[in-house]
Amino acid sequence: MAETKRDYYEVLGVNKSADEAEIKKAYRALAKKYHPDANPGDKEAEKKFKEASEAYAVLSDPDKRRQYDQFGHAAFDGGSGGFGSGFDFTGADFSDIFGDIFGDLFGAGRTRGGGSSNGPMKGANIRTSVRITFEESVTGVDKEIELTLKDPCTNCKGTGARPGTSPETCSKCGGKGQVVYTQQSLFGMVRNVSSCPDCHGSGKVVKDKCPECHGTGYISSRKKIQVSIPAGIDNGQSVRIREKGEPGVNGGPRGDLLVEVVIQRHPIFQRNDMDVYSTAPISFAVATLGGEIYIDTVDGKVIYEVKAGTQTDTRVRLKGKGMPSLRNKQVRGDHYVTLVVQVPDRLSNEAKELLKEFDKVSGDTLNAVEQQSEGKDKKKKGFWNK
Repeated sequence: MAETKRDYYEVLGVNKSADEAEIKKAYRALAKKYHPDANPGDKEAEKKFKEASEAYAVLSDPDKRRQYDQFGHAAFDGGSGGFGSGFDFTGADFSDIFGDIFGDLFGAGRTRGGGSSNGPMKGANIRTSVRITFEESVTGVDKEIELTLKDPCTNCKGTGARPGTSPETCSKCGGKGQVVYTQQSLFGMVRNVSSCPDCHGSGKVVKDKCPECHGTGYISSRKKIQVSIPAGIDNGQSVRIREKGEPGVNGGPRGDLLVEVVIQRHPIFQRNDMDVYSTAPISFAVATLGGEIYIDTVDGKVIYEVKAGTQTDTRVRLKGKGMPSLRNKQVRGDHYVTLVVQVPDRLSNEAKELLKEFDKVSGDTLNAVEQQSEGKDKKKKGFWNK
């Protein structure tokens, strides 16, 4: 019994209204995932790859797609036998897709049009980190970091060759910096271009190496660099310093230096985006009667007026007392403070007596349980007396 084919749109995971770009994108993802070269010996992956390729061959061709939308799979059952048995792939463009896929799978570094890769190239970026305090993240700070950087060798002027000699043209790539190879696929031979392994894309090889840099063309040394960290930066964000990374290739510019900022924990403040959070203790008397207290903020101490009858864990907002914005120095977040009523654990006898007097005039809560018990006893006696 013949296996029932799945709907081509379902196979690619797209809607029937999908345009050509969406169909191509969906197929490329599936082809890369299930390609036999990426899944050697996996029959299920090979089956899914063929299924996706058949769906793409139909839906990428306007005429075939129109026939499929009208008649379904029956439009292609005229003895062709389906994919793998004479299925017609005319009109389906697999060239770009499989060139990209093989480049991903084998690191081919494919370039369109066969252009040379030994032109000027920007150097690689360098990543490092710097630790600052919470207060420094509020105001901004200048830090000095030290790291190892490469510079062109002064002895060979960056050529890598012994003074008096010159690099020679690479015999493997003929000075192009690239080599071309073909890869067998289910759809025939696919042409790919990769960086030359002998000259690493430069098109030149050094026979007589410079004794100072050993043929690399670069000398490494420790350097100190000033980093200006802006106010409001958050933990994990990076500062980019242009052209302080690795040297460029063939006259290209240097890469960049990316400095990740690590902010130390603060004993009082916590941060969420541009807002700051903290707690502040208040006495029982201030919570009851109201009054002024000092609150620590990122700008220093401020005076806050506590309202009478404030309950513990009440949260108040100090507008504009949070972190400054990286984009606009005039904009700041808020500071949210949780007020916590402090209950004294040590009282003098005089203070205890005064507190008892206060309790009596405010409801006699200390004897509430005793009063309730007496009330229950009176009710019971009254019932039995009756």
